[in-house]
Amino acid sequence: MARRTLSGVVALAAASVVMAPTGAQASPPGSKDVTAVLFEWNFASVARECTTTLGPAGYGYVQVSPPAEHIQGAQWWTSYQPVSYRIAGRLGDRAAFKNMVDTCHAAGVKVVADTVINHMSAGNGTGTGGSSYTKYNYPGLYSSYDFDNCTSQISNYGDRGNVQNCELVGLADLDTGEEYVRRTIAGYMNDLLSLGVDGFRVDAAKHMPAADLANIKSRLTNPSAYWKQEVIYGAGEAVQPTEYTGNGDVQEFRYAYDLKRVFTNEKLAYLKNYGEGWGYLNSSVSGVFVDNHDTERNGSTLNYKDGATYTLANVFMLAWPYGAPDVNSGYEFSDHDAGPPNGGRVDACWQSGWKCQHAWPEIKSMVAFRNATRGQAVTNWWDNGNDAIAFGRGGKGFVAVNHEPSSLSRTYQTSLPAGTYCNVQNNTTVTVNGSGQLTATLGSHTALAVYAGKSSC
Repeated sequence: MARRTLSGVVALAAASVVMAPTGAQASPPGSKDVTAVLFEWNFASVARECTTTLGPAGYGYVQVSPPAEHIQGAQWWTSYQPVSYRIAGRLGDRAAFKNMVDTCHAAGVKVVADTVINHMSAGNGTGTGGSSYTKYNYPGLYSSYDFDNCTSQISNYGDRGNVQNCELVGLADLDTGEEYVRRTIAGYMNDLLSLGVDGFRVDAAKHMPAADLANIKSRLTNPSAYWKQEVIYGAGEAVQPTEYTGNGDVQEFRYAYDLKRVFTNEKLAYLKNYGEGWGYLNSSVSGVFVDNHDTERNGSTLNYKDGATYTLANVFMLAWPYGAPDVNSGYEFSDHDAGPPNGGRVDACWQSGWKCQHAWPEIKSMVAFRNATRGQAVTNWWDNGNDAIAFGRGGKGFVAVNHEPSSLSRTYQTSLPAGTYCNVQNNTTVTVNGSGQLTATLGSHTALAVYAGKSSC
């Protein structure tokens, strides 16, 4: 978990995660494993986007921001300070949430709910749904007996007890070892399941013992629901991501950190063995991302302000067979605390500050590429020893990325059948000859991506 001040508050991120009946796996069941994370979009806007964009593009999941009632305030992080488990937050009420789930399902998109169960709020007042609260007292839900005894802030990540029993940026820390607390959290998650939710992002999972989360999960009406847990790796820290893989997927933050370093300061050629070869979690339990709502603000990863470099990193992530990818989709910010434009209402992409990264043509087109190449190994790797790479996905797809400052013309060896293909990065056609060779010119900081079944643009 990242250390952050209250202004950087507590949105901790995790990536999509699945628990199959036989164990954890990184990819959701079925053939579509990409999640669009529509950060702070209201539920009505999510519903429309599932129909118009996510379903047609082949996204398997949409992740929505926390639905529970929370403290009042315009900042984005107020969503991460719940005061009750009623669906009564800034983004919509219970009816809007249910309509969103049903609409997304009709579009072929499953729904993951960002779920804040490690803590409640700081301070006191009246929540977004009208509930009165004080820190450690949430009438009808929790009282002071339900919180950990440590009421100081987390200060030592080398001390397991400090990390898991003390307060994350001053937020009331629930005692998830208690029977009542476990039952109450499971009740909230079961309520979301009753509304059709397909899975959960478990916020701040690192701050709860893995055994506590396993107990809570065992109480769900669907214990095999898709899970992704936010457990940020820290070298030498007391709590490590590997502890949580038995519950489901764990977000691999190192993947995002290292992508930034490679794309900005090193060589793309180094990515040849990206994944386990870099010491990461096994692909089968890893959730990956280029950025999330925390890291885009704290500078630890790339973000939309990095332009073509950010786009190419997303193209690489979606083309590369490691983990289950999240595509972060948020809004412009200069003030890191600023909440969503229009209170979360998205009238149209690329207006009012909404960035809609999930709909950028270069990124969106790679979702279908990923679906089409699922299960295929990396083949025909090529690099120039620097910032130009290319690789195939068996006989199903081929990608080239030119992150050099000048254009690149060359002939690539692929394993694709002969024929005409659409380069979905720029909607031009390319030809693969009878020897599997493809000749193309890539402009500076652009990519090429072709896949079987997509012959015309």
